[in-house]
Amino acid sequence: MDKTTTLAASLLQGIGGEANIQKLENCMTRVRVEVRDEQQLALAALRQLEGVKGYVKQGNQHQFIVGPGAAAKVTDAMRGLLSAPPADQEIARNKAQAKEKYAAPMSEALRKLANVFIPLIPAFIASGLITGIVNILKRPDIADDFAIHYPNVLALLGLFGSAVFAIMNILVGVNAARVFGGSLALGGVMAGILSSPVLAQITLFGEALQPGRGGVIAVLLVVALMCMVERQLRRWLPESLELIVNPLLTTVVTASLAIIIVQPLGGAISDAIIHGVNLALEAGGMLVGALMAGFFLPLVLSGLHQGLVPIHVELVQAHGANPLLPILAMAGVGQIGAAVAVLLKTRNPRLKKVIKGALPVGLLGIGEPLIFGVTLPLGKPFIGACLGGAVGGALISVWKVATVITFGISGLPLALTMVPGKVVLYLAGYLAAVVAGFIFTWILGFHDPEE
Repeated sequence: MDKTTTLAASLLQGIGGEANIQKLENCMTRVRVEVRDEQQLALAALRQLEGVKGYVKQGNQHQFIVGPGAAAKVTDAMRGLLSAPPADQEIARNKAQAKEKYAAPMSEALRKLANVFIPLIPAFIASGLITGIVNILKRPDIADDFAIHYPNVLALLGLFGSAVFAIMNILVGVNAARVFGGSLALGGVMAGILSSPVLAQITLFGEALQPGRGGVIAVLLVVALMCMVERQLRRWLPESLELIVNPLLTTVVTASLAIIIVQPLGGAISDAIIHGVNLALEAGGMLVGALMAGFFLPLVLSGLHQGLVPIHVELVQAHGANPLLPILAMAGVGQIGAAVAVLLKTRNPRLKKVIKGALPVGLLGIGEPLIFGVTLPLGKPFIGACLGGAVGGALISVWKVATVITFGISGLPLALTMVPGKVVLYLAGYLAAVVAGFIFTWILGFHDPEE
């Protein structure tokens, strides 16, 4: 997706921007463009773009060959940029260029891993907010004995909020099979086998098996193995038998290896992750919180933050709460303070307009417009924002603030999902990060752009 956005933004820039486009469409392999002013085309640069495999001109139409499947994606990305205001187009270009520039070697593999969980974000958000509402309604000082008068309503809301975790492994199994290139149904079956209560009734090597051991880590490992087995059998088996024999052998072979080897391995990895995170937060306290929040945005630029997604899920599955997410959320909060400092210092009217448009969504936890439209391009304000986030992360860690959600919400809305008794502390950390981000940015200063 990042490569597609980068190519789309570069094509738009080389073409001369939205004002120079008269017609934009695609065929199976080509992005087709008709322009108003041929002189604005930077054809030499366009031909050298990574992803452009060739160039053809037919009549008034300029055709950039990007390959089958890619043509539609690039054209859609270009239209998405065109439909946005000019400032948003610039933010999108900055984001794509930054992520491409700072991408780490493992970022693509970790992005693939994160794609397993991204479709589940709406369910996580709903679950977290509903659980937060339930926690509020249980407080007598706020809800006035709501739990006593309306126990059925509270029970139903509790069911709504916890349902996603009852089927979490199944959902992950299906999505993992889609991402890794296997049969979706078999991915769900593998996850169902690992989670089945029947496992507790089976003894293997003198020990009773544990349903759900290893959580999503075990599911990911098993489904990845399943996809490998399925693809290999597809190569070996004749077509006349493949449709029937492949699912049978894939299920039996993978499930057997899963129970004997992969699930115990996943359990060990899961236990190590949970123990490591808890130990770091307990022993490291303020320092660890500051480092996590302060370096999270550079981690985002490199793409390595994708590897944290399964850890968020594991923490909630193991403890019912996630102490990591509120700490990392402070990274985006620091951007707000930094942006306010820039707003008060800059004389550039366009920059002021970008900040005023991005601040409201930044407060709601959508920080990309501030990051890629303001602080990162200016340089020093990005550092000031990271330092501000570090202050908030240190306080959140010391105060042991935790949320009931895995990921998907940040900013002020995240306060609604805090475990009982931690809402005020989260808001205090939020305010501290904003103030610190403002102060650090004000001290560091920045070069006020003329353009």
